[in-house]
Amino acid sequence: MKFKLSSLALLTVLSFVSLNLHAHKEQATDFDMLLSEIVRSKPKIYKALDTTFSNFINDSIRMKMLAQKSSAINYAEGESFALNALGVIYRNISLYENAIEMHKKANELAVEASNVELRIVSLNNIGVAYRRMDLVKPALDYHTKALDIASSIDKPSNEIKYNIAVSQNSMGNIYLVLEQYELAMRQFEKSLVIEKEEGNRLGLAINYQNIGFAFEAQGELENALRNYKRSLDFNNQIDSNIGRVICYNSIGKVYIKQKKYDDAKTIIEEALEKALQIGDQFYIASSYINLGWVQKCLGTNEISETNLKKGLEIAQNYSLKSSIVEANKLLSELYEITNKPLQALNTYKAAIALEKTISNDRNLRYVNDVIIQYENEAKNKQIKALASENELVKSRLERNKKLFWYSMLALAVIGAIIVALYRNRQLQQEKQILTLEQDMLRSQMNPHFIFNSLNSIKLYIINNEKENAVYYLNKFSKLIRKILVASTEKEISLEDELETMKLYMNIENIRFSNAIRFEVNVDDTINTASIKVPSMILQPFLENALWHGLSSKKEDDKKIVLDVYKTSDDYVTISIEDNGIGRKLSAKINKDKLLKRKSVGIDITKARLANFSKGYANDYKITIEDLYSENNVPKGTKVIVDIPIKSIALQSA
Repeated sequence: MKFKLSSLALLTVLSFVSLNLHAHKEQATDFDMLLSEIVRSKPKIYKALDTTFSNFINDSIRMKMLAQKSSAINYAEGESFALNALGVIYRNISLYENAIEMHKKANELAVEASNVELRIVSLNNIGVAYRRMDLVKPALDYHTKALDIASSIDKPSNEIKYNIAVSQNSMGNIYLVLEQYELAMRQFEKSLVIEKEEGNRLGLAINYQNIGFAFEAQGELENALRNYKRSLDFNNQIDSNIGRVICYNSIGKVYIKQKKYDDAKTIIEEALEKALQIGDQFYIASSYINLGWVQKCLGTNEISETNLKKGLEIAQNYSLKSSIVEANKLLSELYEITNKPLQALNTYKAAIALEKTISNDRNLRYVNDVIIQYENEAKNKQIKALASENELVKSRLERNKKLFWYSMLALAVIGAIIVALYRNRQLQQEKQILTLEQDMLRSQMNPHFIFNSLNSIKLYIINNEKENAVYYLNKFSKLIRKILVASTEKEISLEDELETMKLYMNIENIRFSNAIRFEVNVDDTINTASIKVPSMILQPFLENALWHGLSSKKEDDKKIVLDVYKTSDDYVTISIEDNGIGRKLSAKINKDKLLKRKSVGIDITKARLANFSKGYANDYKITIEDLYSENNVPKGTKVIVDIPIKSIALQSA
C-alpha cells in the first residue's frame, strides 16, 4: 500500500535517525577514548579490561579493533581479552569451531604473558564450546585444567573464584549428559556457594537452571519446576533474553511431562520467538524440537513433523549431537503414531547410534577417572604441602641433628601413647557394651522368672489342664527362644519387640491368674517393621509395672496399656501405663519387705539406650509420671520412652 508522510511524521523520523546517529557517534568516540587509554596504560589485571570494555563486549567489530591494536603494540593481555570476547560471540551464534580457534589463540597469548586469570578464562571458554558440541572428553580436559590452575592459587581474585564456579558448573553439565546426576548436583552445589558469596545473579540463574534439569531427569518434576522458576527470576532481574529462552524451554518440557500441553505450547512458542531474535542456533534448534514435541502431544501431527525436522536440520548443520538424538527420538514416536513403521525404526536407530557416541563406556570410564582425581585432590595438596614443609624443617635443623631426632623420637612415643590410649578406650567401650548385653541377658533370663513360669505350667499339668499347659509351654518356649536370639542381636525391629513383650506378659500373667489386662495400641501411621530398637528394651518397664505397680494391688481391675505413637519425626514414643498402687506406696511396701526384690533392669536399659543413641541425631528420653485421681489418690504410673529414629548419616544428608 502506498502512502505519503506528513511533514510532522517526516520530521519525527529524521529526528529519530539523527539522534541514533549521534548516539552511535558518541559511543564510537567513547570506545576510541577507552582504546587509546588501554593501549597507553596496558593493564595486566583482567578486571580492569573487563570493566573498561563491558559495554562493548558483544560488539564483534570493536573487539576486532581491540585485538588488532593490541597485536600491533605486542600487548598480549589486551589481545587475549578481545579474542575471548570474539570467541563467546561466535559461540552464541553456534560457530563453535571459530569460537574454539579464538579461545585457543587467547590461551596462547595468556601463557606468553604469564597471566593466570586470562588462562583460566580461555580454558573454561574452550571447555564450554566443546561441551555445547557434546564432545565430552575435550570439554572435561579443558575445564579440569582450568580448575587445577584456579585451585592452586592461594588468594584467588573474584574473577578466578567466578571461573572456579564456571568450571564446576560446566563439569556438572557434562555429568548431566552422561546421566551421572548425583555427581552433577554435587558440582552445581559447589558452584552455587561461590555464586552466592559473590552475589553473581547470572551464575545463580545458571546453577538453578542446571539443578532443575537434574531433578527433571530423575522424575522430580515439582522440584525441577521450582528451580527453573527461580532461575527465570534471576534472568529477569539481569534482563537476559538467552536466559529466558533456556528457562521457557525447560518449564515447557516439564509442563509437557505434567500433560499441561496448552501451557507448554504457549511458553515454548515464546522461547522460539526470543531464540530467533537472538540468533543462537543451539537454542533455536531446541525450541523447534520442543514445539514439535508438544504439538505431537496435542495431535497436530503434520505441523509437529515440520518443526521437529526444522530442529533436526539446524542441529545437524551445527553438529549439536544431543539435539539430534532428541529430535530423532521424537520423530520416531511421531512416525509410530502416524503408522510409518519403517521411518520410525530408522529414526530411532539413528538416535540410539549417536547417543552411544556421547555416553559410551569409554566416556564413563574417563569421567570416573576425573572423579577419582578430584576426590584425591585435597589429599594430594596436603601431602605436597607437608613435603614442602618437611624440606624447610630439614634445612633449618641441619645444624642440630641430634635435637631433630630426639624430637622425632618424642613425637613417635607420644603418637604411640595416643594410639594406645585410643585403642584402650575402644576396648573399654567394647567391654562396656558386652557387659551390658550380658547383664541384659541375665536380667531377662532371671532364674526366679523361669522357675515360677515352669511351676505354673507344672500346676496346669497336675490339675490335668492339658490345653492350658500345652498353650503356655509353647508360649514359654517361644519366649525363651526369642530372648536367646535377641541376646545375639544389638537391634531388632519394633514389631519383633512388641511380639516378644506380648509373649512375656502372657507368661507372667499366669501367676496373676490371668487377671491382668494387657493392651498394645500402635498408631496406624507407624510402620513397626522398619523401626529399629535395642532388643528386649521394654521388658524392664513391664516387669516394674507388674511387680511394683500391680502385684500389691488388692482390687481385681489390673491393667497395663502399651501405646506406640509419634509426636515428632525424630522419635518413636512408647508409653507404658499401669493402674497400680503408684511409686510411693510401692517403695514403702518394698522397704518393709524382709526379702527385697532388687531391679537393676532400668539402669541397664538406660545404659543400652545411651549406647544405641550414639548412632542417631538425638538422644533418648525417659519420663516417669505418677498418676493421681481427682481426689489426689495414686492411681498408677506412666513411663514414656522416646527412642530416636533419625540416624546421624540421614541428618547430615
